[in-house]
Amino acid sequence: MVENRKKISFILLIVLSAVSITMLALIAFNLQEYGYNNAKSRATAVAKVVEIGLTSHMLNKTMDKRAQFITQIEQMENIERLWLVRGAAIIKQYGEGLQNEIAHDEIDKEVLKTGKIREVHLDPSFASSSYRVTIPYKARTDGSIDCLSCHDAQVGDTLGAITIEMDVSDLKTEAMRFIGYISLFALFLILFVLLFVNRLIGPYLHIFDSIKRVMQGAQQGDYSQRITDARSKESKEVQTWVNTLLEKLQTSLNNIESNIHTLTHSKSVDTDPLIEAKRTVTRLSQIYDFRKALEHDEQLSHLYSRLAMVLHQQFKLDDLNIIEADNTKMTTQVVHMEKGLLCDVEDGCHAHRTNSTADSCQFHGFCMQMPLGDVDYICVPYSISNDLDLVISIITSSDEEADRVRTLLPSIEDYIDVARPQIINKRLMQTLERSGQTDALTGLYNRRYLVENVEIITQQLRRTKMTYGVLMTDIDHFKILNDTYGHDVGDIAIKTIADTLQQNVRASDTVIRLGGKEFIVLLYNCDVAYIKEVAEKIRGAFAKTKIKAETACLQKTISIGAAIFPEHDEDLWKCIKYADIALEHAKSTGRNRVTLFDTSLLDTTKVKSSRGI
Repeated sequence: MVENRKKISFILLIVLSAVSITMLALIAFNLQEYGYNNAKSRATAVAKVVEIGLTSHMLNKTMDKRAQFITQIEQMENIERLWLVRGAAIIKQYGEGLQNEIAHDEIDKEVLKTGKIREVHLDPSFASSSYRVTIPYKARTDGSIDCLSCHDAQVGDTLGAITIEMDVSDLKTEAMRFIGYISLFALFLILFVLLFVNRLIGPYLHIFDSIKRVMQGAQQGDYSQRITDARSKESKEVQTWVNTLLEKLQTSLNNIESNIHTLTHSKSVDTDPLIEAKRTVTRLSQIYDFRKALEHDEQLSHLYSRLAMVLHQQFKLDDLNIIEADNTKMTTQVVHMEKGLLCDVEDGCHAHRTNSTADSCQFHGFCMQMPLGDVDYICVPYSISNDLDLVISIITSSDEEADRVRTLLPSIEDYIDVARPQIINKRLMQTLERSGQTDALTGLYNRRYLVENVEIITQQLRRTKMTYGVLMTDIDHFKILNDTYGHDVGDIAIKTIADTLQQNVRASDTVIRLGGKEFIVLLYNCDVAYIKEVAEKIRGAFAKTKIKAETACLQKTISIGAAIFPEHDEDLWKCIKYADIALEHAKSTGRNRVTLFDTSLLDTTKVKSSRGI
C-alpha cells in the first residue's frame, strides 16, 4: 500500500506542479505584457503631449525655447531619457536643429524610414528593467493642425520621431512579488491537495492492496487468504463480499477435491484446484458420454471397439490391443487389435498371469512372449470380474511416448471402470444367449445356434469368398444301443462322438449337435481334400474309441455325409441338406463310411423328413 500511495502522490505532485508552473508562467507573461503595454500607453501619451507642445511652439514662433520644454517633459515619473529626431524633409527645410536632432542609432533611422513604431525591451539586470519606444511624427492636415502649412511635405510623410526610454523596474518588481504570492498559494494548495487526497484514498488503497494480495494468492491456487483491516464503511462492505465469496469458493473446491478421488483415478496435475476441478468436470463429462454410448452397443465386440476408439481419440494411442482373459477357462484371446499382435496370447499373458503391469522400460525382456527389438510396450491388467480380466497392451515407439502413456494409465482406468458393468452385463447376456444355443449334454452348439447364425455365416462366406465344408454325422445302429444298454450308455456314446469331433477339428471349426445322434461340423476355409481327410479321421477315431457300459466296453461306428459351399450351392442351408443326403446314402450303402455329395444322389436318395433340415 505504501508503494501505491507514494506512486499516486508522486504522480499527483507532478500534475499539480506542472499545472502550477504553467499557471505561473502564464501569469508572469501576462503581467509582463501588461507592464509593457502600460509603458507604451504612457509613452504614447508623452509623445502626444510633446507633439502638441512643439506645434504650439511652432505656431507661437518660440521653437528656440523647445529645449526647456523637452527638459520639463523628461522630469516626468519613470522617464529616463527623451530625444527628438528630425526627418529628412525637416532637416532639408530647417537644418539639423540646435540640439543635434538627428538619428542617434539604427532604430531611429528605421522608424524615420518605415514610419512605424519600434519597441525595445531593455533588461540589463534582474532588478532593473527599461522600455524604449520610438514613435514617428507624420504629416497631417486633420482638425486644427495642418502640418503642410509650415513644412514642405506631403500628408503621411514622416516629419520626425520621438524616442522615450522609461524605467519599468517597479512593474517588474510588483509582478515578481505577485508571482511570489501566487507561488506560495500554489505550494500550500498542492500540499493541501496531497494531504486531502492521501487521506481520502488511503482506505481504498488499503483495500485495493488487500484484494491484490488475495488475488495473487488465488492466481497461484491458494484460496485461503482473506481481506483484513478495512478502514471505511465502503471498504468493509467490499471486504465482506470478497471474503464471503472466497470462503464459498474454498469450501466448494475442498469438497470437490475430496470427492474427486471417489470418481476418478486421475491425480491432480495442477496446483490450482479451480483449474483442476474444471479439468476433472470435463473429464467426467467425457466419461459420462462414453458410458451413455456403451448402453447402446448391442454386442460385446462393439463395446471393445468403442473402448479402443475412445482411447485412441482421447489419449492419442495409435497402437493398442485389448486382450480378454477368462479366469474360469484359463484362456486368453484378442478381442480388439489395431496394427498387429506382437505376442501369441493363446499361450498366456504375462501381465494377466502376474496381475501386474508389464513395462519394457523396466526391463527390455520383461515379457518372454514379446519379441526383442526397438518396440516398447506397456501391458496393463484390469480386473473386470472374478471370471474375467482385460489386458490393455499399448505399443510405444519412443521413451517420451512411454512416459506419456504411464501418466495416462489412471485416466485409462477411469474408462475401464465405466465399461466394467457393461462388459459384465453383455458377457452375462452372451452367456445366457449361448446357453440357449448350447446342448446341455455335450456342451456343443445346438440346432437353435445353427438356425440363428446360418444367414450370418452365409453372408461372411460370400463376402470373403471362402470354401466351407459341411459334415453331417450319425452313429450307426444307435437305437439298438439304446434299447440294449439303456439311455445312460446312449448318452455316453453321444458324449464320446462329441469329444471325438472336437478333438479332430480345428479351433476355427464349429461342431453342432443337430439333435439325437446327429451332428454337423462346419469346416472353415478348406478344400475337398481336407474335407475328406478330416471326415475319414473322425470316422476312424470314433471307430477305435471304446464306449464303457456297465458290463462291457463297446465300439460303434459312424456314417458321414459331406457337402461343399459354394461348390454344391451358394445357399448354406442347401449345402447342409446335401450333406444330409450324402449321409443317408452312406447309411444305406453299408454304414461306417464317408460320402461326398454328388448331384446324382438327388435321384437315388430320399431324405428323411424327421431331420427337419
